[in-house]
This record gives sequence, structure tokens and C-alpha cells, in this order.
Amino acid sequence: MGALALLMLFPIAVTFANSFMTEAEIDYNYHLIGQMVNVAAGEKDGFINLKLVPDWISFGQYAEVLVHKPVFLHMFWNSVLLVVPIIAGQAVVASLAAYAFAKLKFRGRDKLFVVYLMTMLMPFQVTLVPNYIIADKLGLMNTQSAIILPGIFSAFGVFMLRQFMLHIPYSYVEAAKIDGAGQLRIFYQIMVPLIKPGIAALIVLLFVDNWNMVEQPLIFLEDAFKQPLSLYLSRINEGARGVAFAASVVYMTPMVLLFLYAESYFIEGIQLSGIKG
Repeated sequence: MGALALLMLFPIAVTFANSFMTEAEIDYNYHLIGQMVNVAAGEKDGFINLKLVPDWISFGQYAEVLVHKPVFLHMFWNSVLLVVPIIAGQAVVASLAAYAFAKLKFRGRDKLFVVYLMTMLMPFQVTLVPNYIIADKLGLMNTQSAIILPGIFSAFGVFMLRQFMLHIPYSYVEAAKIDGAGQLRIFYQIMVPLIKPGIAALIVLLFVDNWNMVEQPLIFLEDAFKQPLSLYLSRINEGARGVAFAASVVYMTPMVLLFLYAESYFIEGIQLSGIKG
């Protein structure tokens, strides 16, 4: 497991190291790709110099990204304005729906949940055309709402939190009813504190999924100035590989910080929700 973890972390380490190298040093390290070199001198064809420690630490790439390219920060905040409402909205909607499917008893509950769950099994391409037609009819094309609204009502969060709530004894609900508590009070004062690990795990998974979204903004946002950072990264390295490395580090920093902050909740939430690899 340690060797596998190192293998997965190696590209991140290379990206981080290259982000502090000058453009000239990066060119020197990668100039052997696909070139025939002097075999008599002991050099081999197709090898590159992957260095994890730069010869001279440079912050010029970060200055280029964060200062000289204001469009980068604009795209960064575009991503934030897309991801935060989706996470907040889905956390509220999914927790309420999961409580209904897990603890409320009504006719056809399990059958309705199966039908609801079928939407999660469909690939994004299947629901793309209906979402596009609805967004067009509602006049939401080229607006962030065309992405935020479908994201809020995703079935994944309901499934995950329902699995988490099934581990909570129903006797808690019965005891609260005996004390005169209504359904909303039971949900907010009993269920929400107990499912915090599940909500934290859901937030991490939603952030990673939506922070890296590509298809939705490509289709629903025609104006490039409204698109998120995930699309702009493919165009930021034109003529400057060092800038691309620095931009990649800035781009993945929020995901890393969020995971480190919610690591314990995330692991517990995944274990109790039953979602295992």
C-alpha cells in the first residue's frame, strides 16, 4: 500500500517541484523527450531528467499566474461560485430526502427510492439532452444556474446519506416522538448531529467531482469568461510550461486542504455509508 501511495503521489510531487523551477531549467530537464542523443557519451535515447529539487527556487511562475494573469483568479472564483452553491444545496436537499427515505414510513417508499436511484445509474450523457432542453426553455442557458440547479438535486447525496442514516437506531426517533418532537425537530436536533461524518464525506466527494467538472460548463456556458478554472487550465500553458505547473498546484490546493481538514470525518462517513471500493 505504501508503494502504491508513492506511485500515486509521484506525479503530484513532480508537478509541485516543477512549479518552483525556472522556464530554462524545465526546458533543460525535458529537452531529451523523443530526441536521439549521444550514445557514445553515455546518454540514452528518450530519457528525461525528473528532478524533485530545483537548482534555483523561483516564484516567477506563481507571480505570473496570480498577478500577471488576472483572468486566472477570475476563473478560480467562477469555479468557487459554481461549486459552493452545489455543495450547500445538495447537502440540505440530500439530507432531508435521505431522512424521508430512511426514517419516515409511507406507502411505496422503497419502490420510490429505487426509481429515484435509477437516475444515479444513468451516465451524464443520457440526462444531458433533457437538462439542455429544460435549461433552454427556462432561459437558463449561458448562466451558472443551468449547472447549479441540476447539481443540487443529484441522487448521489441522497443515496449516500440514506445508507448512513440506516445505521442510526429508529428508537432515537421514537423516543423523540414520545417527548413531543416533530419531524423537523427530530431531523435538525437528532439526525443532523449524528450524520456529520456522512455530510463531511459527501462535501469532500462533491467538491472533488464539481471542482473538476468539464462537460457541464462546455455545454451550458457559451461565454468563456463565465467558465470555471477546470476549462481554463488547458489554455494557460501556451508557451510557458512553468506557468502550467504553478497553475496546477494552485488548482489542486483547495482539494488537498479540504481533504486534510475533513480526513477523519471522510473515512468514517465512507465506512458507515457502505460505499466501499
